[in-house]
Amino acid sequence: MFRLSGLFTAFVILAGTAVAPAAAEDKTITVFAAASMKNALDEIDAAYTARTGVKFSVSYAASSVLAKQIEQGAPADVFVSADTDWMDYAIAKKTINEPSRVNLLGNSIVLIAPKDSKIDSVTIAPGFDLAKLAGDGRIATGDVRSVPAGKYAKAALEKLGAWQAAEPKFAMAESVRAALTLVARGEAVLGIVYSTDAKVEPGVKIVGTFPADSHPAIIYPVAATSTARPEANGYLAFLRSAAAKAILEKYGFKFLISPTT
Repeated sequence: MFRLSGLFTAFVILAGTAVAPAAAEDKTITVFAAASMKNALDEIDAAYTARTGVKFSVSYAASSVLAKQIEQGAPADVFVSADTDWMDYAIAKKTINEPSRVNLLGNSIVLIAPKDSKIDSVTIAPGFDLAKLAGDGRIATGDVRSVPAGKYAKAALEKLGAWQAAEPKFAMAESVRAALTLVARGEAVLGIVYSTDAKVEPGVKIVGTFPADSHPAIIYPVAATSTARPEANGYLAFLRSAAAKAILEKYGFKFLISPTT
């Protein structure tokens, strides 16, 4: 009996040892977030991990790409979109836990140039001639058909009467961060990105800011997916906290809700 009992005890110990790492691995949140969120969200996630031990797997891309990946079954717990359209799309596809949705952040779009460009301060107003300003060069932004930053850019230029002449000069990028990189490398003479993107890229400078009334309000909604793990609830609560607000505002985002403690 002693030998059987000993073997049984050893088995339980070994089984417990095998299960423990798996349980630890389960405390990982998979976040699909708009590319423009990268720097701020990386810092927020690090702060949350330090507090809770929960780790993160994060995919950054255009909101359009992420929404469609979630629709196709990609495993994600949280979706952070750079516009309401793609969150609405995901909700319509029933891939989002709609009651968890919060319109969390605001942003602005700016005109950028390489840091050593001769283009300096530009007044962006009705009649603004972007095509002339670009000369023979290219203008980078996110794909205007799907990437939120590109959609905002096109809407603004249409309202200002500058789109038709400038359209042939546009280089459409797969995400706003890809557009930012084109300008930083000097492969585009101008770009339209979020102000938060320009703030974290030393290779560019802001030469003008688009009036807020020239495009739809820039809103970043966040939500848990319909297949989210329980850990996502605590993370979403943290995103609404004063601690997260401080980090997000440091990167230039506008916090749209009253923070929790």
